[in-house]
This record gives sequence, C-alpha cells and structure tokens, in this order.
Amino acid sequence: MTGIIIQARMGSTRLPEKVMKDLSEKPSLWHTVERCRKSKKADIVIVATTTESADDKIANFCEENRIACYRGSLKDVLDRFYETASKFKLTTIIRANSDCPLIDPETIDRCVEEFEKLGVDYISNVVPGERTFPRGLDCEI
Repeated sequence: MTGIIIQARMGSTRLPEKVMKDLSEKPSLWHTVERCRKSKKADIVIVATTTESADDKIANFCEENRIACYRGSLKDVLDRFYETASKFKLTTIIRANSDCPLIDPETIDRCVEEFEKLGVDYISNVVPGERTFPRGLDCEI
C-alpha cells in the first residue's frame, strides 16, 4: 500500500502553531491533506504527529476531520515515520511536510510513476544542493 505521511507538529520555532494557522478559513494542515488526497497514486494520507500535549490539537483536528493520524516520538522523526508506516502497513512512503499547503498532487503522482518505473529504493524531485522545484512541491519517496 502506498501512503503519504505528512509530518506535523505545533512546535515550530520560526512560526509557532503554523500548521493550524488559518488559510482561507481552514487550517494550513487541512489544505495540505486535501491536496495530498488528490493524488491518484496514494492509497492513504496520514498525519504523523508527536505524543507531546501541544500536538493534541493536531490529533483532535485529524479525528474531527476523519484524517488518519499516528502519534510518535518528538525527537526521533525517523522512528515516527517507521512506526506510522508499520501501523498502516505501507510498502511505499511518500513524505510530505505539513507546511506545504500548495503541494501538487500531479507532481506526487509523477514521482510515484518514476519510482515504480525505475524500481529504485528512493526518489526525490530535488537535486541535492539545488532547488529544482519551488518549496512545497518537493516529493520524496
């Protein structure tokens, strides 16, 4: 199963609580989830947040909006991804950031198509050291 895991937490240092800031009367996270849900190649969209009490707001938002959610380690992001993928039995993981409300579902699908065609372990549309796509349109599988 192919899943998009959106990492989200309230503890941003530059703009605290940015994932829940309103954009067009909806939290930024809602826009990110909805755009990811438009991917034709993903079977599920999951928000991976932390067990910190500050992130209860994210977990409650997910529950109220029927968005799959997993809560894990604050400090060990890799473990949070691993545990999310394990719980939802994902075989392919697409990584998305919660602060990308304009993420492009067509770009996600093109990345998945290339990933499947090439049979590689990892693919990204960002070349290290270069900005090949505008921020928010990055795709890592």
